[in-house]
Amino acid sequence: MTEIATNQPPTASDSVDYDIESAVLERYQEGARQQQPSLCCPTEYDGNYTTILPEEIIAKDYGCGDPTRYVNEGETVVDLGSGAGKNCYILAQKVGEKGKIIGVDFNDEMLSLARKYQGEMADKLGYHNTEFVKGKIQDLKLPLDKLQQWLQVNPVTSVDKIAEYEAECDRLRQKEALIPDNSVDVVISNCVLNLVRPQDKQQLFGEIFRVLKRGGRAVISDIVCDEDPTPKILNDPELWSGCIAGAFRENNFLKMFEDAGFYGVEILKREETPWQVIDGVEFRSMTVRAYKGKEGICLERKQSVVYKGPWKQVTDDDGHVFCRGERMAVCDKTYKIMTSCCSPYAKDIIGIEPYENIPLEEATEFDCKTKAIRHARETKGSEYNLTETGSNDCCSPGECC
Repeated sequence: MTEIATNQPPTASDSVDYDIESAVLERYQEGARQQQPSLCCPTEYDGNYTTILPEEIIAKDYGCGDPTRYVNEGETVVDLGSGAGKNCYILAQKVGEKGKIIGVDFNDEMLSLARKYQGEMADKLGYHNTEFVKGKIQDLKLPLDKLQQWLQVNPVTSVDKIAEYEAECDRLRQKEALIPDNSVDVVISNCVLNLVRPQDKQQLFGEIFRVLKRGGRAVISDIVCDEDPTPKILNDPELWSGCIAGAFRENNFLKMFEDAGFYGVEILKREETPWQVIDGVEFRSMTVRAYKGKEGICLERKQSVVYKGPWKQVTDDDGHVFCRGERMAVCDKTYKIMTSCCSPYAKDIIGIEPYENIPLEEATEFDCKTKAIRHARETKGSEYNLTETGSNDCCSPGECC
């Protein structure tokens, strides 16, 4: 643990009096030219995937975790802030010939370094499945290389030209998006989200959500802090470009995923020992996974789920309560989220299908309650209920005691 002492007391001001993007760009341009050990948080990578990587890539790639271990064969992956390409080339091996890796970075020198080894890595692997593109990770629609080509022909030399420039940006986002909507299985990032300006971070999480397919997931390793950075920390450009000043407070990091519409948000790894301690604030690495796919209409297909325990009851991101051992009534969408093989909940849930399948086109809208028990007879069908009881009142989900 590195202890850095400062004497500046906190103030009410948290303004930043320097250009964050310029500070980050300059620091990482230098990191592409010469190794910057201070940008690294010691990380142990899964498997032996680094053994075939060029030494220059290993030396000049900076991160704080290993999101690559949570990616599978055949998947399409976007790496935000791909830098020298270390994570991309690890993933190129993991996803195989049928998978695809797209590295996104704003730094031309890092992009050049990553692209430099594409041919060599393709020869080693026997296939080519990597692409490195220039873009801002908070604006994944805008292809900056194409915008630069347009600017060379249409330089902005007057106020009137600004409108033309903005129109071209909008056209590119709509017609030639860098990363299209709903197009990738996994978005990863390794110690990069904290480098984005505070005013752009909400947009950043929205972009991660946008590009993922339904059922896709984000796996993000980043530096977090146990309390808000002090004003002195915030106003030090070295600490911002060094992955400190822009760190998320731990609970807010998870909330950013939740607010963007993700579900199943979970901490996969949290380093016990802080990487640095500055002004009494602890900074450490944390890896989080979150899923996309809870949006859409709720349909009634008479499904239910049983929460196995050990807690008496648990609550999901939408406020639904699942009581231990009870058949909880859920809509078709929630049932799939809870029981699919890739679900973060599957190990804790028993799914119960109705005896008679209800086709989606015949399903009615589900009456979503925060606590609703489904009677066992309802699973067996309304005909059973009417025959045995003369009434189908028990088919209506009841409140959980």
